[in-house]
Amino acid sequence: MKTARQPLTIILVTAIAVIGAALVSQYWGGLQPCELCLIERWPYYVAIAIAFLALVFPATGWSRAALLLLALVFVVSAGLGFYHVGVEYHWFRGPTACTNNGGVPQTLEQLKQMLARTQVVMCDQVQWSLGGISLAGWNFIASSLIAVFAFFAWQRRP
Repeated sequence: MKTARQPLTIILVTAIAVIGAALVSQYWGGLQPCELCLIERWPYYVAIAIAFLALVFPATGWSRAALLLLALVFVVSAGLGFYHVGVEYHWFRGPTACTNNGGVPQTLEQLKQMLARTQVVMCDQVQWSLGGISLAGWNFIASSLIAVFAFFAWQRRP
């Protein structure tokens, strides 16, 4: 009988590794996250909780349901990553708090308001990339792969 323990463990370890890498790059590497980067971490936190609970309470139906739920969580995560990539490439308009929307203030008061609501780290500017792919792009790739893995693991479990 195939259990969900192994795929749940793989997903848990992977999610912890991704969040760990993000936190290490932030706190020891000095790479400050933008607003969208912080939002993209939430599905990983949710996935860690789901996978952990499914491993601690391994009821057969819950473990299998957890795999499907994890697949959905990572589809959402991939969607967030895709959106962030789109903001970086200016395909989509990003959140006004962290995107350079090109507006030029006309008065000193407008400039003060614009500066007060603007993040230091802009969502539409790539801070770091590997192989020409930004961190948001790597998140999209990783989340898509984990979603597919979780879905096939769910399908293969009785």
